[in-house]
Amino acid sequence: MAFDDAIARLAKQVDAARKSEPSLISAEEVAALRRQGACRLHQICAEFVSSLNSRLSDAAVDLTPPTYAPGMFREPAVNLFQIGSQGREVQITFQATPQLFSTEKFPVPYVLDGEVRSYNQQMLERFEIRSHLLFFCLDESGAVWRFSDWRGGRAVPFDLDLLATLMGKLF
Repeated sequence: MAFDDAIARLAKQVDAARKSEPSLISAEEVAALRRQGACRLHQICAEFVSSLNSRLSDAAVDLTPPTYAPGMFREPAVNLFQIGSQGREVQITFQATPQLFSTEKFPVPYVLDGEVRSYNQQMLERFEIRSHLLFFCLDESGAVWRFSDWRGGRAVPFDLDLLATLMGKLF
């Protein structure tokens, strides 16, 4: 009886895992999706910087690199975007997963993973850098960047509001 229950639980787990895995199996499709994800992430950052700069009277917020194209994505390496103003920085690093997709660090399948770090001069003097996880996830509705706060256990879409909150904590 206990064996049958264990087998039934395992069968449910196997079925759930199969359903949660993305249907993209070709390496070419995943590579294209990764380039698309990198461009979408830069687009979010560029919209944030442009929107903020349009409302500033003096100072400016910079985005590095200022422009981004699919061909700029480096598959085997770490990619970096940086938003900064007056010694306050938000760094976004991301890279391709070793396999086509992964669920190793986050329960939703993802093809890119990374980290969002934020800091200012005072934080650096205290050796304090805020760090959060970032994933380009695949689900039934498509692909989306998700921001994961491992301390609070929350995962939310990575968007303009989130960037404003992160940057706001640095001033």
